[in-house]
Amino acid sequence: MFTNPTHIKLQELRLHTMAHMFKEQLEHPEIARLSFEERLSLLVDGEVTARSNRRLQTRLRNAKLQQNACLEDIDYFATRDLDRPLLATLSMCQWVASHQNILIVGATGTGKTFLACALAHKACMFGHTVLYYRVGRLLSELQLMKGDGQYGKRIQELAKTDVLILDDFGLSALNDEQQWDLLEILDDRHNKNSVIVTSQVPVKLWHDTLTDKTLADAILDRLIHNAHRLEMRGESMRKTRSTLATENEQPQDKK
Repeated sequence: MFTNPTHIKLQELRLHTMAHMFKEQLEHPEIARLSFEERLSLLVDGEVTARSNRRLQTRLRNAKLQQNACLEDIDYFATRDLDRPLLATLSMCQWVASHQNILIVGATGTGKTFLACALAHKACMFGHTVLYYRVGRLLSELQLMKGDGQYGKRIQELAKTDVLILDDFGLSALNDEQQWDLLEILDDRHNKNSVIVTSQVPVKLWHDTLTDKTLADAILDRLIHNAHRLEMRGESMRKTRSTLATENEQPQDKK
């Protein structure tokens, strides 16, 4: 059992990565060629990196993203007409600091949710908190929470999160109570935090998907006037992958 006093004290201080690296340094005599400052710098850098990685993993776990996505994995060669300069700008996450929104629209299967999760992943890397929800499920849960006293707590949680993903907006009709809840969510976040919205419905038709036109005006006023827009085009990526898989499974003709 390793019983070096300094190692034990580092463990007691919960500097676990530094303790592990210190033990490794003692086990490799060639480390003596480095100066004290260089050795200490390695220990400190290792501890800082480990803590940063743990915080990132915590943010990603709490975000509950629908897909494990990152911007580096985006397929720009697919016929989706992605705005690469805009995505490059968004990858710096200034839109979060400026409390701007992102609206992603396109047909089913074009990668809207993947792109939303990729942008959210990048936001987590920059130290921002994220929450992912499908619109219909979130609003249904909020209605149930009004009965058990959890509604206010969830609204506060939604309000303080840096980036809120609202996936599949406009996919199903919202009743008057759900529209009020959506307005409350967006009003709490307006000019304070950011929202990513994905939808199969073009933005110009969003007003028509909401039955109460007064609420529709208020909801869209808080969503679209401070937002970047990304339009996904082309066929479903699921269909494309399915076609490729089928072709790969076909036996090759023998010559």
